Amino acid sequence: MLELAVLGILSESPMHGYELRKRLAAVLGAFHRFSYGSLYPCLRKLQAEGYVTADDAGAAGRIGGRSRVVYTLTGEGKERLAELLGEGGPSSWEDEMFGVRFAFFGKTDAAVRLRILEGRRTRLEERREKVRSALTRTRERFDAYTLELQRHGLESVEREVRWLTELIETERAQATPGAVDLDLPEPPRPPSPSPSRPLPAAAPPAASPTTSQDPDGEVPGAR
Repeated sequence: MLELAVLGILSESPMHGYELRKRLAAVLGAFHRFSYGSLYPCLRKLQAEGYVTADDAGAAGRIGGRSRVVYTLTGEGKERLAELLGEGGPSSWEDEMFGVRFAFFGKTDAAVRLRILEGRRTRLEERREKVRSALTRTRERFDAYTLELQRHGLESVEREVRWLTELIETERAQATPGAVDLDLPEPPRPPSPSPSRPLPAAAPPAASPTTSQDPDGEVPGAR
């Protein structure tokens, strides 16, 4: 989990240790009790595996006489990150790992996101049924406060299941092939006549002839 988080954060930009610690606390704080003592061993491991480089920032980066070490993701590190982000198995559905995976959903393929969301929902639905069953069996054994605590846990699970269902529906809608935008523009209106060019007046009707012709086509009196 920490390896994924470190690689994911360093993929945004190179960082020195202090910056990386702050970003990890922001990303993992809500999902995992992050230990600063575990960060540097993880960085040394990633560096030994060729996923990260550590460069001395020099005098410009010195703090209290100590220079800052800037950590940068390598090409192999980017490949390793893509490999980790492509995994969507049961380990991604567990409480702590799911939070970290969700934090990097923006870098995750849509199909993998959907698989993780569906797996997480299935896992929580199983947990919900176990809690309901236990609550039914032990209702008479516990006092009101213990029962209320179990109800609170059940409501939390049900709330997350609803949230996951909404996310899954959104992911499926975005992945639907051939989806089109039905908000089409209005058809263009015919142009109105220009005021500087008045319409021509209608031609007067043709005058009817004053002389008459006989059936043979001759005009009387023409001879």
